[in-house]
Amino acid sequence: MRTSLGLRVRGPLAASVTALVAVTCATGATGATGATGATVGGEQLASTGIVVDAPGADPLPDLAAASWLLADLDTGEVLAAKDPHGRQRPASTIKILTALTLLPELDPGATYVARWGDANVEGSKVGVVPGATYTVHNLMEALFLVSGNDAARALANAAGGLGPTVARMNEVARRIGALDTTAVNPSGLDAPGQFTSAYDLAVISRAAMARPDFRAYASTVKSSFPGASRAGKTRKPYEIYTQDRLLLNYRGAIGVKTGWTSKARGTFVGAATRGGRTLVATVMRTDIDAWRGSADLLTWGFRNAARATPVGTLDAVPSDASTRQQRAGRVPAEAVSASAAAAGAGDGLPWWVQAPLVLLAVVVLLRARVLLIRQSRKRRRTSIAVAAAPRPAPTSASRQRPLRPAAGDATTPSRVTGTAS
Repeated sequence: MRTSLGLRVRGPLAASVTALVAVTCATGATGATGATGATVGGEQLASTGIVVDAPGADPLPDLAAASWLLADLDTGEVLAAKDPHGRQRPASTIKILTALTLLPELDPGATYVARWGDANVEGSKVGVVPGATYTVHNLMEALFLVSGNDAARALANAAGGLGPTVARMNEVARRIGALDTTAVNPSGLDAPGQFTSAYDLAVISRAAMARPDFRAYASTVKSSFPGASRAGKTRKPYEIYTQDRLLLNYRGAIGVKTGWTSKARGTFVGAATRGGRTLVATVMRTDIDAWRGSADLLTWGFRNAARATPVGTLDAVPSDASTRQQRAGRVPAEAVSASAAAAGAGDGLPWWVQAPLVLLAVVVLLRARVLLIRQSRKRRRTSIAVAAAPRPAPTSASRQRPLRPAAGDATTPSRVTGTAS
């Protein structure tokens, strides 16, 4: 193969260079930026540590989470955050984006006949039965209350299929400025390239909670899911309950979504209203009860919001063109498509994935250098050996030939010399 510098490499060296290119392409960017390079939501949100500006406020809760964010759901003001644009696996919190995408498209009274693929999906399920008929409303309740992956898949199929639904989910994310987010499936099951961030989950939740139908589903605690007839037996409707423990245990809680997978660990988005103020708290990648971390952040926010100066905004995409350049950190609307293309070109990986990849890149570079040195030395030794090798003794036939050409002879016998390989 030939590198971009015009150097030709072969064999093991070519394989090393190929691996290095793959590692370089895999790492990608870690933070969402607009076309001008400004961090989405404000420059302070580019921090990978804790960012807060609240003199005289209570200490922030000490959360054992990779990233989190606390914001005012009405104004969009970010009150505090930790690594807000760090990309993490979403788990079932991606279902917020699923519902935000599909609610405008599907009639809640429309019916859908479940398929085997819906019922056989991995993870949490409500228990759809292949061949049974459900309404979109039934499936939406199952999506929110029990985080049914079978319901998520069924809704996606009802909306035209998994592929088209995921494509529209990503379009919605780009349109509202959630540039850290790439959806691969509607359920949140771990999948290569599926990431979001604490910031994006707050942006998506804010857009979703602005819909009365979404807010109604997110705040539902109990409902009845229809049974189905199978093998001559009829199953009666059964009750389903919310898995959102914040909704059950926190005063003023209004939603939004739980999440957990073995790779994402605990993820959670919680929102609550107290004293006329509505806050949202997102928590990502924690091994403790994620809802408790959200509750601690909400409590801090209600107690200290008056002392906190905003460190950013959830208004990722300004609506007024005349103020695009004046609002720090916001992405101009005309730059969203370019940012989306940049985000789509490389899904971006969290630091704990990038670190070993960078180390691997260093190892590959060192290996390539060693191979180059070895090849150079091999060529040098070959050249020296050929030059030092004794020339073959002339044969009896050659002794009879004249050393000089006869007069009038137009050719001269060629001399045999060694050539370096």
